[in-house]
Amino acid sequence: MLKLVEAIENLLRPKGRDGFVGIWSDEHKLVDAARETKNMGVSKVEAISPFPLHGIDEALGIPRSFIPYITLAFGLTGCLLGIWFTWWTSAVDWPINVGGKPMWSLPAFIPIIFELTILFSALSSVGSLFVIIGLPQVDPPVIDADLTSHKFALFVYAEDSKYDESKLEELFKSHGAEEVRKAVF
Repeated sequence: MLKLVEAIENLLRPKGRDGFVGIWSDEHKLVDAARETKNMGVSKVEAISPFPLHGIDEALGIPRSFIPYITLAFGLTGCLLGIWFTWWTSAVDWPINVGGKPMWSLPAFIPIIFELTILFSALSSVGSLFVIIGLPQVDPPVIDADLTSHKFALFVYAEDSKYDESKLEELFKSHGAEEVRKAVF
């Protein structure tokens, strides 16, 4: 049993990758540095922030997420399942004629259909997000503990074709980075 737990932990434990990091206290300087880094030709770069940054997606060339399409598809699936389920239970599986009313009437089942639509949409959004970002992670690498509260970082992976520590250090410092160093992320 212990070997099974260790195998699962090894699957969930992220493999650290070498790179170069710059740490800022001002998010606007980070966005400018990210734009310059991308213009330099670096493609394997991560921006780390305690909250969403306006303009960072455009600066790094991050495409729009496909999660809304997954949410729409599962929302429509939930809606269709709600329609089918209410029809099947009231008109096929357990038909009860109450006062001559129709066996299946859409207005009576709108709450059930709505709730199934929302349930499928929400669960698919969260599930696809977890799959995309690779959660859960056991012992994720930590570059700096302050990145979760008030600091921002730009991490360039060492395997990038344009990786050059001296140029990156010069670029980061010219944009006001408080700290620049090699790191594992």
